[in-house]
Amino acid sequence: MTATTVPTVLTARALLLDMDGTLVDSEAVVERCWRRWAERHGLDGDEVMKVVHGRQGYASMALLLPGRPMEHNLADNARMLAEETADLDGVVAVPGAAEFLASLRGVPHALVTSADGALSTARMAAAGLPLPDVRVTAESVGASKPDPEGFLKGAAALGVPPEECVVFEDSAAGIQAGRAAGMRVVGVGARAGFHRPDVVVPDLTRVRVERVGGGIRVAVR
Repeated sequence: MTATTVPTVLTARALLLDMDGTLVDSEAVVERCWRRWAERHGLDGDEVMKVVHGRQGYASMALLLPGRPMEHNLADNARMLAEETADLDGVVAVPGAAEFLASLRGVPHALVTSADGALSTARMAAAGLPLPDVRVTAESVGASKPDPEGFLKGAAALGVPPEECVVFEDSAAGIQAGRAAGMRVVGVGARAGFHRPDVVVPDLTRVRVERVGGGIRVAVR
């Protein structure tokens, strides 16, 4: 007799979606760009990679080069964004992402990413994924994840209270931001489980979304 897995069910009125590591696998280009940056600054690449996921570049730089003037970080971040936008080699969809996004037609949802508009547009296109109509990108916020500002702005744009939103995230900074916003968090991928989301899935093939009355039912296996 085959055992069955009972899904975890979350109810919500809106979904807020991170991009890198959640919808798009951009690990290869992130590694390339940030390891080059680490080498230029005499830093250990492995230690740098422990910091950069989920954060805006300038915020990672501030942690990695404490004492460096913020204007230098902001200028360096602009160069990094341009470098990442031009390098799309190896950018692919996370398994199940296309089907997951297709299931959100008519469901209130927003993209909340630490990438800027150009980078998020380029990466979603490279992965063959449609951009959600509502997007909160780096230009939209004054503070990087793990600050909750981006998720709170996403909820406000959709007209839904934070406590009625479910976040999909992969990184420590993103999961912390979702929790700080008072939202429940579905962790996606290998990194997520270390950072105490409400539930973890290896990828988006394990998630089913359907509208139920005036709300959303998210079933996670």
